[in-house]
Amino acid sequence: MGAQDAQDTAKRLRAITDELSDRFYERADAVRTLVVTLLAGQHSLVLGPPGTAKSELARELTGRVEGASYWEILLSKFTAPTRMFGPIDVAALARGEYRQVYDGRATTAHIAFIDEIFKCSTAALNETLGFLNERIYHPENGGEPIRCPLIGAITASNELPDGEDSAAIYDRLLVRIEVGYLADPSNFAALIRSAVSRPVAPARTTVELAALRRAVAEAVPAVDVPDVIVDAVCTLRAALRRKELIASDRRWRQAVGLLQASAYLDGRPAVTETDLSVLTHVLWDSPAERPAVEREVLQLVNPDAKEALDLADTIEELDAQLDAMAGQSREALSEWVIKTAHHRLAMAGKRLETLRAEAAGAGRSTAAIDRVAGRQRAVRARVLTEALGVDASTVQAQL
Repeated sequence: MGAQDAQDTAKRLRAITDELSDRFYERADAVRTLVVTLLAGQHSLVLGPPGTAKSELARELTGRVEGASYWEILLSKFTAPTRMFGPIDVAALARGEYRQVYDGRATTAHIAFIDEIFKCSTAALNETLGFLNERIYHPENGGEPIRCPLIGAITASNELPDGEDSAAIYDRLLVRIEVGYLADPSNFAALIRSAVSRPVAPARTTVELAALRRAVAEAVPAVDVPDVIVDAVCTLRAALRRKELIASDRRWRQAVGLLQASAYLDGRPAVTETDLSVLTHVLWDSPAERPAVEREVLQLVNPDAKEALDLADTIEELDAQLDAMAGQSREALSEWVIKTAHHRLAMAGKRLETLRAEAAGAGRSTAAIDRVAGRQRAVRARVLTEALGVDASTVQAQL
């Protein structure tokens, strides 16, 4: 893959990332992480409650790859392997021939979206694992294994796995992304307005399948991983092990490809500490472990992260206090805002602005600070709308 072609593909993928981040509120980190995962040739899990646009986001992203064969399915405990990988050709069976029809199924897909992945039936488990792990399918008639052209799968679930069978699939999903309902009232107001207003045709950048495949096979693996990054990964592993957060050697090794994909997406020839932030979606098993993993990763990425995360704790504390005051009088809520919430949120916002300026000036990533700043704006918007009764449609102008 020529250097110019590689740069053009990365530029197109950045444009796709920006367009989807604008379209899906509060999903910028999820969108970028899904693109990075696809570039690394890995599989992702989007974990969150129903109605959080998991399916829509996956379809919109995969639809940007021109020429790709796309396949999706909603699994249940009764989904037969033939429904996933190819039904029996009834006409051929009538002639005494046992044949499967593979067109339009997982066996011919370049990109797959598998909803409710942990509801995979026991009958389909081994074939699903083979499809995700080795990109192969063993036909029902026992013939030669079929090589599948799968680049990567995006999977989704409303819940974590609850048995050994589904846990085996969970272990093979390298990237795990949590999504929730919209937190910022102004974003929620914009979502509601979008349901009744005439939609404006959004910008729609695409990338050719051949270009994506070359990026996955050639450009991403060519990104340099300096010794300083290897040392940083070793330091991170040791820090997590001290907290009894253990990831397998396989998961650590596969994560290197994510670091390379992150650097490639940003147009850099070598991995830097900024790229380590993608590991916050890799090194935990349960959502309860994620904050500890994130703290260790982000402290390693840049020195601004620790203070930003400390400010995040303050912001979450105020959000919890607002929840606890549900049902109290407007007078009580207003007093709490005046005496406590307004000052602490304002101070947090100012400090985050300073941290961001310092990080940007030093050439460090501002992603973690931006995420905390977004949370500060969301909680402040909640305070304005729920505690003070400010109209949600006017909140954005006051932040």
